[in-house]
Amino acid sequence: MTQYASDLADRYTAAAPKWSDKMRALGYFDGYLGFLDTHRLGASAGLDVVDIGAGTGAMAEAWAATHGAPGRMALLDPSPAMLAVARAALLRREVVAEVHDSPLETAALGPFDVLLAAHVIEHFDDPLSALTAMRRLARPDARLFLVVSKPHWCNVIIWLQWRHRTFRSDETSELLLHAGFDVQAHYRFPSGPPSRTSFGILARAI
Repeated sequence: MTQYASDLADRYTAAAPKWSDKMRALGYFDGYLGFLDTHRLGASAGLDVVDIGAGTGAMAEAWAATHGAPGRMALLDPSPAMLAVARAALLRREVVAEVHDSPLETAALGPFDVLLAAHVIEHFDDPLSALTAMRRLARPDARLFLVVSKPHWCNVIIWLQWRHRTFRSDETSELLLHAGFDVQAHYRFPSGPPSRTSFGILARAI
């Protein structure tokens, strides 16, 4: 783990106790619900799901709310404190999740049918390496629900705390193709902070 990654994990650990409430208040949980519901997978029972960069588990929770309990739910995040909050939140939805606090680049957890990743590649010096690592966790034809920060003045404010990157939609689509994914749909969050800071992409592992 680089010093930057270690510092980032420490900052997320410090933020963990209030993170979930803050993300809900800003509308990100509802945004994830809309994204996953709009692109609902028909036969979802028994699927193996991983939430990459899970934080307090908002994407995993949104999956459980829209698709029901998966066959396997794995949470991957560098912060054990975040993972503890996420696991507890999923237990309240009667989903028992396994937690892994290893880096994405070295995670050996797969394969999975569904990958959830919200605001992950923004923290990598090489976003293609992050997407390639995600592809290694995916079965052929797996679906990746990716949420990415986009250029907007609101992200300047967020950058002051987290030093994250932003990406254009077409730039992200090209990265996905090089990583072994086929882009199937783009999603625009309809309202609130998510509409200004983020966009979603549904991609298929090829």
